[in-house]
Amino acid sequence: MNLESLHEILGKVAMGTSSVEEAAKQLIHLGFEDIEYAHIDHHRSLRKGFPEVIFGQGKTVEQIIGIMEKMLPQEDIVLVTRIDPLNANKIVSTISGTVYHEDAKMLIWGKNKVPSKDKKTILVLSAGTSDIPVAKEAYLTAKAMGNPVESVFDVGVAGIHRLMDHKALLETASVLIVVAGMEGALPTAVAGMVTSPVIAVPTSVGYGVSLGGLTALFAMLNSCSSNIAVVNIDNGFGAGYMAAIINNVSS
Repeated sequence: MNLESLHEILGKVAMGTSSVEEAAKQLIHLGFEDIEYAHIDHHRSLRKGFPEVIFGQGKTVEQIIGIMEKMLPQEDIVLVTRIDPLNANKIVSTISGTVYHEDAKMLIWGKNKVPSKDKKTILVLSAGTSDIPVAKEAYLTAKAMGNPVESVFDVGVAGIHRLMDHKALLETASVLIVVAGMEGALPTAVAGMVTSPVIAVPTSVGYGVSLGGLTALFAMLNSCSSNIAVVNIDNGFGAGYMAAIINNVSS
């Protein structure tokens, strides 16, 4: 439940258009709701400003639909991450208004668009085309949280001149999310060019010695650029969420 919904319920009671009993019924699951296979945190929007996000990997279609059906009456937007096309299509056909972004493996349901509120721009960069799925997860997360978001893909260090062509955009972004696999060098290069915080996202893209993204992760953790923070391997969602929080503070 978000702050606007709470104000609406309390406002109706104050005006006499709703009874205390009706309001209590709507607020009975304000903290959390136990549906056996999940404890849904309805209070998270009030506490953190954005609803609980459903991690789709490992959940059945029935479980995801069950969680969403409990969340929809109380939220303006619901995100489901890491969900494959087959399961996503079943959910889209069941819950009206749900959109599947296959490149990011993300479902988004929203009855109201979250306003940007004159926030500054978040920029998402990918080193290679193969890194785009993780970059799109970050992009969609930050955008769903009410931020203007721009993206530039395939500007890795193997052809650094491609990055230089976007220098003006790099310098005006309030937060940059830089996604890279292989040797993970792009975040260091970008951070050396800007004053804004850079969130580095290692991906599992690469040949054998990349070790499923560990090489990129270690490179980013050992970066000599001081304005870098690093999230987990392939964690585009975490990067997008953190960028949104930083942008909310700086805007």
